Amino acid sequence: MNAPFQARAGLREPFTAFVCDDETVDMLRPIAVEYGWSPDKVNKGGLRNAVQSLSVSASPNVLFIDLSESADPLNDINALAEVCEPGTIVIAAGQVNDVRLYRDLVASGIHDYLLKPFTVDQLRDTFSAAQAMLSGPRTEAHVDKPHVMTAVIGVRGGVGASTIATSLAWMFGEKAHRSTALLDLDIHFGTGALSLDLEPGRGLTDAIENPSRIDGLFIERAMVRANERLSVLSAEAPINQPMMTDGTAFFQLQEEMKNAFESTVMDLPRQMLIQYPHMVHDAHVAVVVSELSLAATRDTIRILAWLKSNAPQTKVIVVANRVPGGGALEISKKDFEQSIERGIDVVFPADPKATAQAAKLGKPLAEIAPGKIAQPFATLSNMVLSHASDDGADIVEKSGNGKSIVDGLKSMLSKPKAEAA
Repeated sequence: MNAPFQARAGLREPFTAFVCDDETVDMLRPIAVEYGWSPDKVNKGGLRNAVQSLSVSASPNVLFIDLSESADPLNDINALAEVCEPGTIVIAAGQVNDVRLYRDLVASGIHDYLLKPFTVDQLRDTFSAAQAMLSGPRTEAHVDKPHVMTAVIGVRGGVGASTIATSLAWMFGEKAHRSTALLDLDIHFGTGALSLDLEPGRGLTDAIENPSRIDGLFIERAMVRANERLSVLSAEAPINQPMMTDGTAFFQLQEEMKNAFESTVMDLPRQMLIQYPHMVHDAHVAVVVSELSLAATRDTIRILAWLKSNAPQTKVIVVANRVPGGGALEISKKDFEQSIERGIDVVFPADPKATAQAAKLGKPLAEIAPGKIAQPFATLSNMVLSHASDDGADIVEKSGNGKSIVDGLKSMLSKPKAEAA
């Protein structure tokens, strides 16, 4: 919770509960007194009564909701979100023992879900965690961990840039212990939420349609939580709905994420570079994802040149992804590096089995991959964080001569294989 939320929280009721049965009422009221809350704030009526009440009054700091009488708990929680102010810590209870429901409820923004019947100790633990969230400002983290913004750019469709962006964001959260936002800017076909087994929600499309709404409160509500340290802003906009924006929304999203998180990973489709070049101006690092093919080599050359001209302050890491073993390459690593006039920084070997398994499980590839795949993710994560803290390094290696590098590429690849080797 950041400072604006805390200021607003001080003006609210500390606690309100809406429950469905007398037994829960009798359990909640003495515990509310233990925490200094009024027992009169434990109300009968469940979620429907909560929606009616909160539509005409301010939300409390901590809200306890009983979903026992709800036929569609997830949909009803989303209805509650329409009348509940951002920053409220919502604790739900219900009788449905379903792991998928629990994950969906947590992803929708609730703090915890208690399965009935629960114990007094379980209630105390949950309320203690909620109070800790209210008293612990998130902004302190920025003192020791300045914000790091990373743009992940695929030079061509299908090179696996989104897979790497999702795993990199997960690495920042789980391994570097940074609060991290994954911003998936493929508005119509983004896979950031899908690859983490989440529903994308309408946050990103709402931001594009109404840039003036974007502030800290909007970010708190719009982001979908994947876990304690990773939140996602993604979209699946209708394909008959063109994206009409001047890019203002994207700039504002970047600014607000700097304030709310310690790291931001942008999954940035290459066409966004053309339409909204300012998107990489604030990025500390650009991860350029390619493959060892002729077309990808050509486009890597073009994108590196673009970054050098348009974002000279951004440090560049070149990644070769899905590199097959056994020498079955369209273009060799040596020829690729000669063509782009710099080395490849990180190589990810192809592993279709691990990639398919990650997709089936709805987990980042970095989380479930074997060592030969997991190690490059650790290397990339460390390299990004190292580059972001190193202000003195050059951004893109300079071209060695004045000839057209595209012409040089064509010339080199037209040589007989024996000569090129």
